[in-house]
Amino acid sequence: MKLGLLTGGGDCPGLNGVIRAAVTQAITAYGDECLGFLDGWRGPLELDYVPLGLAQVQEILPLGGTILGTSRTNAGQPDRIAQIKANLDRLGVDALIPIGGEDTLGAATALAQAGVRCVGVPKTIDNDLSGTDVTFGFTTAVEIATEAVDRVRTTSRSHHRAFIVEVMGRHAGWIALHVGLATSAAAALIPEVPFSVDNVAARVHDLVAARRDAVVVVAEGAVPRSGLVADGPQVVDEFGHVQVGGIAGHLARLIGQRAGVETRSVVLGHVQRGGVPCAFDRVLASRLGTAATEALHRGESGVMVALQGTAITTVPLAEATGTLRTVPPEWLTQYGALFARAGS
Repeated sequence: MKLGLLTGGGDCPGLNGVIRAAVTQAITAYGDECLGFLDGWRGPLELDYVPLGLAQVQEILPLGGTILGTSRTNAGQPDRIAQIKANLDRLGVDALIPIGGEDTLGAATALAQAGVRCVGVPKTIDNDLSGTDVTFGFTTAVEIATEAVDRVRTTSRSHHRAFIVEVMGRHAGWIALHVGLATSAAAALIPEVPFSVDNVAARVHDLVAARRDAVVVVAEGAVPRSGLVADGPQVVDEFGHVQVGGIAGHLARLIGQRAGVETRSVVLGHVQRGGVPCAFDRVLASRLGTAATEALHRGESGVMVALQGTAITTVPLAEATGTLRTVPPEWLTQYGALFARAGS
């Protein structure tokens, strides 16, 4: 079998682990030929690829980013689906392993429906793909953000300041909630639930008055109940997603005014998804990459490998990309008291 691999969307710790495992399993267990398409869906669209052998993948497990490069090229349009299908036929590629999030795997769903054999691998630090309990990269992002908040807390306590720390999470607040819980933050503000600026300001005021640290973790997609006024023109990517971010600075100004406390903002941004993957993500990426190759050799297609409980299984791509996996209300009900250190 001749297999093609690609990594699309945002880079993520663990991508190279998937590539390594999928290629190693394909070559050593089945004698397959592998090639890697460069820069996401741009690669198969423009016939830009490199051969992938054991020598190319044997030392890449601990590396951050992706050796194949990535992009946000949208391959979901019918003409691009047809072009990719024709190019794969031209190269003699029998099956494809696309590694990515909702947009990358959405295009993979369309390709599978067009007759291309595809097994997807879920990738997103936001942890918002349905069908899998955890996506690789998420744990590394949480670890990085947790360390950053721990460091900021010492400055908050020493200077009697409040800090608003912005983490990634456009539509899902998994990172913000986990980091908030891991650091006993004053609050964790997530996109799923609009928040009260006055409540957050009161919480910050009481913490600083008690000479305690006051750090609020906010997801980039979170909004107050009163809404936000966008600063300048909106930037939209190929998939129609509006670029978000900047909530920390806006909220810091409001909290400073209403709490009467010096308040600073920290935006972690791409730091969360850069650098080496943690051990958990290296293992999960390796398991998923191996499982993707195995699924193709079982004759499966139009599916995504997924972690459910402690087992790796497969779920339909359409199911995995149909709805986002957001933080359920019961999480906030169950753990909300842990953030109420300064009253409601």
